[in-house]
Amino acid sequence: MKKKLTVGVIFGGRSGEHEVSLVSAASILKNLNKLKYDVIPIGITKQGRWLTQQSPLNLLKRGNIKSLKSLSLITPDTSQGGLVRIRHSAKLPGLKKIDVILPILHGTYGEDGAIQGLFELANIPYVGAGILGSALGMDKISQKYIFRQYQLPIVKFVNFNYSEYRTNAAKVLNLISKIKFPVFVKPSNLGSSVGINKALNKKQLISTIREAGQYDERIIVEQGIVSPREIEVAILGNETPRASVCGEIITSNSFYDYDAKYIDGKSRAVIPARLNHRTADRIKKIAIRAFQVLNCFGMARVDFLLDQKNTIYLSEVNTIPGFTSISMYPKLWEYSGLPYSELLDQLIKLALEKHRQKSKLLTSYQPKSKWFNN
Repeated sequence: MKKKLTVGVIFGGRSGEHEVSLVSAASILKNLNKLKYDVIPIGITKQGRWLTQQSPLNLLKRGNIKSLKSLSLITPDTSQGGLVRIRHSAKLPGLKKIDVILPILHGTYGEDGAIQGLFELANIPYVGAGILGSALGMDKISQKYIFRQYQLPIVKFVNFNYSEYRTNAAKVLNLISKIKFPVFVKPSNLGSSVGINKALNKKQLISTIREAGQYDERIIVEQGIVSPREIEVAILGNETPRASVCGEIITSNSFYDYDAKYIDGKSRAVIPARLNHRTADRIKKIAIRAFQVLNCFGMARVDFLLDQKNTIYLSEVNTIPGFTSISMYPKLWEYSGLPYSELLDQLIKLALEKHRQKSKLLTSYQPKSKWFNN
């Protein structure tokens, strides 16, 4: 019998998207094939403490962890090719060697390259983009400048630091006046629409800037589109990624905010999106190109806006998309012929392939003479 792979599923984390991560993780833990994998759930509290025992998912959901004695410190160990536990007592054995990590950490410290750096130090395969791709995928401002450089279609935008606004609000508001209302004000480094608001006038703009500034120092303000259609595409692959069918979100609010995504339950997905073949193909090509220019691997969900004239605008790339029961990423692949469990198989396979490829690279200098002599 083929040996099972040990898969670590990491969730929770120090992020405004902590709760969304728990829902995604619950769905993944349910759908991982137990005949193929030994699964180790690893929860991270909002304070940044790691849990590896006593059902960490349930513990994080309850939030009752103050007196828990099975809290563990985890450290990377390159020599072992994984993560090991710093033992607190003889009753806490070292963490079992993990073959591959599935990071389901939305937002800061999980989707921004931080934990990917830890995995690199540990020399352990992990699903999804590397340090650079994750950082670029998380930062909306950096994404926009790269998309502009590669002439991908985006809306007009301005960006600034919240400290600039606190110091000279008039200067920042004058900068924003270059784009017309309505505008969308967003923290640069969050997902799940946390801290994002629509502003129709100057009063609302000031209020939304203050809210965004509570989540991130860097803020982006984007030109709004009148009655836009929200289109999403799922990407899967490494060097030769492929795109799913296009899906459309019919939002219950004026835009697809946090409430519309996770609270009221009234938004719905239309898969496939009602698009002509030419528009759908164009969107998928742009999605793949966006994935590549950000140096992404494994998976991503790419979001678009479509105006009333069918003009396409690339919105953003999400390197760790939602995996909840209502999330578009698994739904899009399911419609495209790849069921949830098999999608997880593919993601794990891609992670292992990427790690094997990277492991062949030299990590010490070899004199040129050696190459010529060979």
